[in-house]
Amino acid sequence: MTIGLNVVAPIITYNVLTGSHGWSEFSALLLSSAWPVLDSVVSLAWRRKLDEFAVVTLVFLVITAVVSLVGAHSARALLIKDSGVTGLFGLLCLATLFAPRPLMFYFGRKFATDGTSESTAWWNGLWQYDGFRTTMNRMTLVWGVAYVIEAVVRLVLAYTLSTKIMVAVSPVMIYAVLGGLAVWTALYGKRSKAEGERRAAERAEAEASGTT
Repeated sequence: MTIGLNVVAPIITYNVLTGSHGWSEFSALLLSSAWPVLDSVVSLAWRRKLDEFAVVTLVFLVITAVVSLVGAHSARALLIKDSGVTGLFGLLCLATLFAPRPLMFYFGRKFATDGTSESTAWWNGLWQYDGFRTTMNRMTLVWGVAYVIEAVVRLVLAYTLSTKIMVAVSPVMIYAVLGGLAVWTALYGKRSKAEGERRAAERAEAEASGTT
């Protein structure tokens, strides 16, 4: 459903409106962007909560709303603004590396806990461990750098490819990068967790040996 509403539906909507209905490229692009919003609404109504994919999409939508208020409203300008959206999200990730907690720490707390005070306190307590801090910072760094690079590449393509081709390429790039990052995050998080558990077991064994 997510792929259909965020990738397939916008492409079909754009082609139908510009091809058989004579809409302008800008108007067709603007209406096509309503599909990701619908996806977020469906996710909320169906699951009664937002998953990681939906949260990132909502962040994109907020940034998009801000970016859309700036600059010209041509079709190419709208595609360029898409690069601004992902680029700003990447910069946001990098900026939080200088904050007390990086962005992925809060994303992780949202989805690794059940929202109770006990589970939240457990997650917050993990920050005392060097390995956990390294994991959160590294995840945030990778997401930030990936989205800055993706924005630059998409900006170059917006000037070199036709608008019709970019309408198909742009959403594919967005969700291909998001999907790749999601898979990497899951695998890296699993490996980091296993490493942390191994170190904890070694510390417990060393303490037990010391007491004996």
